[in-house]
Amino acid sequence: MRVLVKSPLAGTFALSLLLLVAVGGWLLKDPNTTRSEALKTGGLAGGAIVALYALWLNDRRRRVEERRQEIERQRHDLEMRRTEQDRERISDERFAKSVELLGNDADQVRVGAMHALAGVARSRPEYTQTVLDVLCSYLRRPYTHKRYKEVDTQEREGDDGSPEQELELQVRLTAQRLIVDLLPEADDAEAPGYDLDLTGAAVEYLDLSGRKIGKILLRYAGLHSSTNLSGCQILGPAYFTAAGSTKGRLIGSFRCRDTTFHQRAWFSGTIFGAKADFRGTTFDGETNFKYAVFAGDADLTDVTFAGGLSMHQTRFNGYTKLNFKQGPKSLELYNTMVDPDQEIVLPKGWKLEPLRDGKARIVVA
Repeated sequence: MRVLVKSPLAGTFALSLLLLVAVGGWLLKDPNTTRSEALKTGGLAGGAIVALYALWLNDRRRRVEERRQEIERQRHDLEMRRTEQDRERISDERFAKSVELLGNDADQVRVGAMHALAGVARSRPEYTQTVLDVLCSYLRRPYTHKRYKEVDTQEREGDDGSPEQELELQVRLTAQRLIVDLLPEADDAEAPGYDLDLTGAAVEYLDLSGRKIGKILLRYAGLHSSTNLSGCQILGPAYFTAAGSTKGRLIGSFRCRDTTFHQRAWFSGTIFGAKADFRGTTFDGETNFKYAVFAGDADLTDVTFAGGLSMHQTRFNGYTKLNFKQGPKSLELYNTMVDPDQEIVLPKGWKLEPLRDGKARIVVA
């Protein structure tokens, strides 16, 4: 009995033999049963016991293998979590060190820190918005340049600033390029729209064309030389309130062709120092040009306004093309001034009303 307990295989064979003898002996008592039939039936009974043992053994091996595989899977998951934690720790350390280096006195160190931040964002997409916030924060730092003090940059654009200003300008241009590189393409439907906060920032040759953007803030920003937002998909609100330079002018051209503003677009108080090109742009939300000044030409050909439009005390000093593709649902015109000596193209139902000082204002017929 002790052997049966300690050795299931021996117990199985003993039970099989016992069953063979018992069944065979019982059948041999029947005169109608031959000895070969009795042995055959007893052998089948004993073999059934062995077969049951084999099935039990296979099931046991299967369960052991499943437990082994589960342990391996748990070990693999643990290793993966450890690896991910190590990556997060390294990314956190790299991010913190890069942010710290942005305050370094050497311009090449600051440039390197910005590239390191961009590398963190590329390897860890969840860092992208944070890295963009840091780069935008750097651009919001106070900065001025010799040529920014001039209203007419067409003659002064080649002027160099002090060595410190030139070095800092290169760092800031690097920040702008990295911001553009981190933004997804405008036609990438799966990519998120990242927010940009450039409130009060001094930027030069800002080119965000063909990018998808979430919310964009350029309130009181100094937009120097030229600005390009053509072909953008701007998913959130866009605020350009009082955007301009240190002299109160948005220096250079402002290109915003075939762009879609999915929510409100606020250009109240913005001063466009050169040509403003909005051809083919779509404004899905409320649009506000209240107190805006177009010092150069203004081209709003084929613009679509799905919401309301305010041109309260808007001033157009150059040629003005307002031949919209779709007019606004609601319109506010009040002392909307134009220069009648320039070429003026108005939507159907709008007209010019001459004033005593030789100027003219736009009114609804």
